[in-house]
Amino acid sequence: MANRQICVLPFAPELEHVCGRPLGLRFHKKTGDLYIADAYFGLLIVGPAGGLAKPLVTEAEGQPFRFTNDLDIDEENDVVYFTDASSKFQRWEYFRSFLNVDKTGRFIKYDRSSKKATVLLHGISFANGVALSKDRSFVLVAETTNCKILRLWLSGPKAGTQDVFVVLPGYPDNIRRNSKGEFWVALNSLINEEIRYTKAVKLSESGKVLEALGDKANRLQFISDVEEKDGKIWIGSSVAPFVGVYDL
Repeated sequence: MANRQICVLPFAPELEHVCGRPLGLRFHKKTGDLYIADAYFGLLIVGPAGGLAKPLVTEAEGQPFRFTNDLDIDEENDVVYFTDASSKFQRWEYFRSFLNVDKTGRFIKYDRSSKKATVLLHGISFANGVALSKDRSFVLVAETTNCKILRLWLSGPKAGTQDVFVVLPGYPDNIRRNSKGEFWVALNSLINEEIRYTKAVKLSESGKVLEALGDKANRLQFISDVEEKDGKIWIGSSVAPFVGVYDL
C-alpha cells in the first residue's frame, strides 16, 4: 500500500500509479456498495461503512487494464459496465493518447455473480464516460477523441449492435443520466469557438441536444462530471480543485 502521507499532495502525477486515481464512482443502491473505476487499480469496491477499497477485476481477455475510466451499474441484471480508455497509455500519458489517435480503448461488462469481465466493444478512441438508459435497453459510451457518444443496444431487435448516438462540439468526459432519463454530458474542452462558454449539454433519450450549460465568466475549467439532483447541477473537474453547484 502507498504511504498515506505522500498520497495527499494536491498535484503529484508522478505518484498516480502508486496512490491511484479514481475517475468513476457509482453507488449500488440496493447494497450501498460504492464501485470505483480507478485509472491504475481497475474496478474496485468499498462497502457502505467505507474503509479500504478492494479490487474486483484488473484485466479482461488476458489484457490488463491500463486506464480504467468510468462505470455505470445495471442493478436488475447484476452487471457493472465500465471503460478502459486505452490499452497502451496510462492516465498520466493521456495527452499522448490524443496525439497518437489511439484506438485501443475498450468497453467492458463485469458480471457480479460470475465475477467475470467481458469486452463488449474494442477499438474505441479514448473510451470514457458510461451511462445506462433508464429502461436498460442501451448503454452510452463517450469516445472522447472523436467527440462522439456511442450507443450499444442491449435488448430489442438491435441488441448487440452499436451506432453513433450524437456528435458533439467538444470532447466529452463523463455521462450522467437524470431522473427523467435524459443525459448530461460534461465537455472537458471545445473544438467549436462559437460556443466556447459551453461546459456541458443535456441530451434526450434519442440524442437530441435539449440544453447547454454555459459559463461566460469561464470560472469552470476542464469539466469532467455533471450530476443533476433535486433541482441543482453538481459539477466536477478533472484538474481544478473544486465542486461547482448551479441552480436549475
